[in-house]
Amino acid sequence: MSDIEEMDIDVDVETLKVEFSSAVGDKGKKLSKANLPVSAGDTLPWVEKYRPNTLEDVSGHEDILQTINRFVASNRLPHLLFYGPPGTGKTSTILALARQIYGVKNVRQQVLELNASDDRGIDVVREQIKTFASTRQIFGNVQGKGDGLGNFKLIILDEADAMTSAAQNALRRIMEKYTANTRFCIIANYTHKLSAALLSRCTRFRFSPLPLPALRRRIDHVIASENVRITEAAVESLLKLSRGDMRRSLNVLQACHASSTPLDANGRPDPSLPRDEITESDVYDCIAAPHPEDIMQIMNTLLNSDITTSLRTIHEIKTKKGLALADILSALSEELGKLQVPTQTMVLWMEGLAEIEWRVGSGGGEAVQTGGLAGVVRQGVAVMKQRK
Repeated sequence: MSDIEEMDIDVDVETLKVEFSSAVGDKGKKLSKANLPVSAGDTLPWVEKYRPNTLEDVSGHEDILQTINRFVASNRLPHLLFYGPPGTGKTSTILALARQIYGVKNVRQQVLELNASDDRGIDVVREQIKTFASTRQIFGNVQGKGDGLGNFKLIILDEADAMTSAAQNALRRIMEKYTANTRFCIIANYTHKLSAALLSRCTRFRFSPLPLPALRRRIDHVIASENVRITEAAVESLLKLSRGDMRRSLNVLQACHASSTPLDANGRPDPSLPRDEITESDVYDCIAAPHPEDIMQIMNTLLNSDITTSLRTIHEIKTKKGLALADILSALSEELGKLQVPTQTMVLWMEGLAEIEWRVGSGGGEAVQTGGLAGVVRQGVAVMKQRK
């Protein structure tokens, strides 16, 4: 036996316990968005730090919130299906609803939150979901809440469109069997990936991209809370590039805020120094989106110069700024759509750009497709000249 094994170490066992704030919660359960500790707010990304706590804090979708509030007021909450693009408030809405029904202290016991993109198999449905749904409360409602709400448990299945067909079929039967004491909220981006039987058992709500006023209210709140120095033009560009995605706008704003920290003599961030002001250029650089002046230069060259000059200009801007052809296509199509040109030319441009975008997304080479882009625009210009 080695000397190490024979040594007696007089150390208190309790001092050897190491706890990680994000590792496990009570009884070994992973901490989800629904039960993150308040003390973690200082180190969380802004997406989680400023996640709405109540339904009143949710930005946009007032009609959906009013309908859900009526369900809660009458204590007749059905199975729910929230679907729509990412970053539109689907998860935030159901988590805020869970806090309103059960209270912050009871969320962990009454809510099961699963991300179906990870837990997507039939075993999860048969074990975790069925076990949670089949257990009933000893008392009629949540302890400490005398409003009659919370007579049921809540199971949240995020990104449910990633579940397998077998798991969806098994879930269908569980939803029917345990409706008396469990409600389901299914969250998905695309409903066509969910089975028709599952869709028919839920009340559907579509979360469309957030309007600019709703985005603006939340962004202004974060800017004021974090003392972000940013120009008005930069805020407008941030809202435009977010395309109704609250998560993207907050992530970009936090990234720009972090990059505005000045560096000391050793090249390290120095928080004691005043931060630089975030400009419109900083926002475009952070997203790696083409600047408006670059798009205007490309468009003017395509409209007024020959094909060789156009290709050279696009190649120089792409190389210098590190832009992707897909981003150029998207921005260029918006600018071309604003021009007053004959209908035949506009149809030719939009059809050609859509075909090139599909080729790029399917793996086509950017060099060849850049030539196709220039050819499509120049062809439209030729048609326009012929009509004159």
